[in-house]
Amino acid sequence: LTIIQDNSDQGRSAREQELENSQIAYRWHLYKEGLPYCMKVKDLSSLPPDARFSFTKKNQFKYTACKGLVAEKLELLTNCEDSWTDFEDINRLFWHRKSKMSKYTQEHWRDNDFFVYQFLNGVNPILIRHCSELPQNFPVTEDMISLQGQASLADEMKRGNIFLCDYKLLDGVQTNVINGKKQYLVAPLHKTPDDKLMPVAIQLKQKPAADNPIFLPTDSEYDWLTAKIFVRSADFNEHQLNVHLLRTHLLPEVFTVSLHRNLPMVHPLYKLLMPHTRYILQINSLARRLLISEDGVFTQYTASGGEGMITILRKAVSSLTYSSLCIPDDIAE
Repeated sequence: LTIIQDNSDQGRSAREQELENSQIAYRWHLYKEGLPYCMKVKDLSSLPPDARFSFTKKNQFKYTACKGLVAEKLELLTNCEDSWTDFEDINRLFWHRKSKMSKYTQEHWRDNDFFVYQFLNGVNPILIRHCSELPQNFPVTEDMISLQGQASLADEMKRGNIFLCDYKLLDGVQTNVINGKKQYLVAPLHKTPDDKLMPVAIQLKQKPAADNPIFLPTDSEYDWLTAKIFVRSADFNEHQLNVHLLRTHLLPEVFTVSLHRNLPMVHPLYKLLMPHTRYILQINSLARRLLISEDGVFTQYTASGGEGMITILRKAVSSLTYSSLCIPDDIAE
């Protein structure tokens, strides 16, 4: 007997009673103004049994955490406030974490083509956008850049060979203070031609000004390298807060809580969605307690931690569109 066929008063009453109990167990809570609603949880023990880690998952989680803490102590990273002075410091710390890719990265991380390779094959390729017209706040001229094949910038844009990465989400964000040092975020604009995907220009702030030059591959080696490092920093903060935290954790929690509050377990849609919501509520509760709280890891040790983190999340939520959550539509845009 399916839920569609079950029209009996007893069946309907049982489903209504189940939803009443679920709405008591799964209550809405506003963690911060402007952020998606989450589940109200006092501590992990207050989570409904179905929302908690299984015995196997819990032990795997603890093992991974302990393994990471032990490695951190062996690598002398615990409570370390000293800056690395050269690459040998890094080599000594990560001597046992070597692979073909890590070796290749160590040898080629300064290369322009590998810099762009990391955009396409890294964790945050969705920020790359086709550029048919340069933004007004990115005053790149034909005289500034040299494109492969001696083609003009306008022609390359018409051919669809120019792309743009815009980190405007980070503009004006209040940055963190770590170990007494002010941290910095930038909103760089970065574009590449489609031939060999080489970076041609980087701007570190959103508003053109005398103190906001456009960096080019023809600049001095270390000026250009520093600009690319700033892009990497911006990409980390954009990805971790907008793409990872918001889209992978916070938004799915909204659907998870709503699912429990509105559909009985016998509903076909509940059965279809339930496997995709497994462990979301507990992992998000841990994240709010250990990562993004006032004394959380992200708050203490990243440039965007603290108030800046909340500002970025609010801006990301306000600019979020449904089509951006659908990969084919997002690519088409």
